[in-house]
Amino acid sequence: MGLRFASLGSGSRGNGTLVASGGHCLLVDCGFTIKETERRMARLGISPPDLCAILVTHEHSDHLSGVAPLARKYGLPVFLTAGTLRARSIGRLPQVHLIEGHQPFTVADIQVTPVAVPHDAREAAQFVFRSCGCSLGLLTDLGTVTPHVERHFGDCDALVLETNHDPKMLAQGPYPPRLKQRVGGAYGHLSNQQAAGFLQRVGHQHLQHLVLAHISEKNNRLALVQEALADAVAGAGNCLFACQEAGFGWLAVEGRG
Repeated sequence: MGLRFASLGSGSRGNGTLVASGGHCLLVDCGFTIKETERRMARLGISPPDLCAILVTHEHSDHLSGVAPLARKYGLPVFLTAGTLRARSIGRLPQVHLIEGHQPFTVADIQVTPVAVPHDAREAAQFVFRSCGCSLGLLTDLGTVTPHVERHFGDCDALVLETNHDPKMLAQGPYPPRLKQRVGGAYGHLSNQQAAGFLQRVGHQHLQHLVLAHISEKNNRLALVQEALADAVAGAGNCLFACQEAGFGWLAVEGRG
C-alpha cells in the first residue's frame, strides 16, 4: 500500500492535512481548536492518539494556532524550522525537532523533504512525502513558483496545489490595499493563473490526484479556478477541490511499479 492523504480543512480559517502510510499518520499544520480538530479527524476515521507527529509549514495562525495545544494534550513531537519556532510565541511543546537546512528526514516510514518557498513568513517550508515507491507534494502558501520549487514538486504522484485567488476579484474585492498587495505579491499566495502556469511547465503525466486548495472565500470562485486551469489539467488524473469546512476525504496514492 502507498501513501494516503486527507484534509481537515483548507483556507484562511484553518488548515490541516493528514498523511499516512501503513500504520503511521502525520498531521501537517493545525489551525483549529482541539475540539474542532478532534471532530474533523473523527470524520476521517482517526483520532489524535493515532498521530506520530505534527509538521508545521510556517507560523501564520491558520496553520499554527492549534499545534501547541494538540501536541501538549497528546504528547506529540513537532517538526518545524528554527525560523518558524522563533517567529512567534508558540507555547510549550513536549518534543521539538528542528528542520535543519531543509534536509530530508524520516518520520516512521515516511520520508519528508522540506522545500523552502517564498512566503511572508520567517522560514516557510512546504513538503514532499515519499513512501512505498510513491510521492505526495503539499504546495500552498507561496507567492511565486521558483525553479527550486518546480524541481521538487514537478514529478509527484499526487499534489495539493494552492489556487488562492483570482487577480481581478482580489483587485476589486473588500481587502484593504495593503492586504491586496500582500496576497497578490511575490511572497503572498498563488493565483489561479500562477497555478496553471506551474502545471503547464512541469506537466502532470504522473499525477494520480490533483487537489486544488487554499481557495479564498472572498477573492475566488470554483468556476474561475476551473476556467483558469482547464487547459493545464486536461487529461490529468483525479482532480478535486479542498474546501474550508470539509477539506477532502482520504485519497490513496500507489507506487509506479
